[in-house]
Amino acid sequence: MKVAYFLGALNQGGTESLILDICTRCKSLPYQMVCIYRKEGNLSNLFHASGAPLMYLPKISVLMQYIYTLRKALIKEKVDIIHAQTPSSALLCIFAKIGLNIKLVSTMHGFTFRNANPIYRDIIFRNSDRVLFVSEYEKAYYGGRIRIKSQDTKFQVIYNGINFDKINQSKQNIEFSLNIRPKLVMVGNFNTVRSHLVVVKSIAKLKEKGIANFDFYFVGKRTQDLEYLYDDCVQFCEKNDLDNVHFLGARDDVPSILKSSDGFVYSSASDTFGIAVVEAMAAGLPVIVNDWVVMKEITKNGQWATLYESENVVDCTRKIEDLLNNLEVRKAEAKEIARQVREEYSIERHIERLDNIYRLVVRG
Repeated sequence: MKVAYFLGALNQGGTESLILDICTRCKSLPYQMVCIYRKEGNLSNLFHASGAPLMYLPKISVLMQYIYTLRKALIKEKVDIIHAQTPSSALLCIFAKIGLNIKLVSTMHGFTFRNANPIYRDIIFRNSDRVLFVSEYEKAYYGGRIRIKSQDTKFQVIYNGINFDKINQSKQNIEFSLNIRPKLVMVGNFNTVRSHLVVVKSIAKLKEKGIANFDFYFVGKRTQDLEYLYDDCVQFCEKNDLDNVHFLGARDDVPSILKSSDGFVYSSASDTFGIAVVEAMAAGLPVIVNDWVVMKEITKNGQWATLYESENVVDCTRKIEDLLNNLEVRKAEAKEIARQVREEYSIERHIERLDNIYRLVVRG
C-alpha cells in the first residue's frame, strides 16, 4: 500500500510539521509513502533531510496541464491513496485521479470554508473516500452544515500527532536558565485565532495586587496585516509598566523554552486543535487555558489543565495567581499528566490511526 501526501508550500505550520514528522519515520511506517509538494519553503531542508521520497511538482499557469502532470506522477508512483492536506490540493486530486483506482483522503485542518463558496466544500466531501477532522468540535462544525450522520464512517476524527522527541532531546535554554524567578510562557502567533490581550490584562491585574515577581514570555510573530494585535499588547504593557512581560517573536527553539519554563498560559479564540497546548502539557508544564470548546476537548474537560472562563480577565488572573502560589505542587501534578498526554497525542499513535483508516479505504 502506497500513500502520497499532497502539500502546498513546505513552510512552517502545523500541517507541514505533522507531515514532516511522518516523513522522518518513513522507514518504519507500516505503508510506503511519497510526499508531493508544489512550492519550496523554510522547511524544505528538513523535508529533504528526512529521508522520505519527495516529488516537486511546481505550480504552472495552465491548470489542466498541472492536473495532467499530477495524474502522470500518481500513475508512475503506483499510488493507492492520495492524502490531501489542503482544500486546493484535494480539488486538484479529484480531477487528477478520474478513471484511476486511487482513493482520496482529505484532512480539514481548520475552518477553510467558513467564508468560501460551499460548492467547493461539497465537491471535496462528496468525492473523498474519507474526510478527516482534527477534533470533534471541527467535525461538529462541518456536520451542522452538511448533516453528517453519527454512523457515517466516511467522516472521522484523528487528532494531530506530535513528535515528543523534540521536547525530550531539547536542552535548557540559557537565556531562561539565568532567570531564577518563575517563568510563564504562551506560544502562538499574534492573529485572530488567539486572544493575547486577555493574558496581558491579567498580568496587569496581578501587578495591581502586588504580584509581579515572575516573568511572562510571549513566543510568536507579529502577523502581516494583523500587526495591531501585537502592537496593542506591546503598547498596553508599556502604558502599564509591565516590565516583566517579554515579546520574543518567532522562535525555532520552542521545545527548549518549554523545558526551561515553569508554567504555560494560553488564550484561544477559535483554535480547531491546539498543538501548542498539547506540547506544553507533554513537556510537564502546568497549563492554564480558557474553556474554548476545543481546549476542553484536548484537556479532557480540564482534567489535564486548569480552565478559565473565556475572555474573563478576572478569572484568568485568579487562575494564574493560584498557579504562582502553588507552583511546586502544580508542577508535580503536571508530570503525571504529561505521561497521559504523550500516550494520547504521540505521532506514533497518529500514524497507527492513519494506517487503520488507509487499510479500510483500500479494502473499500
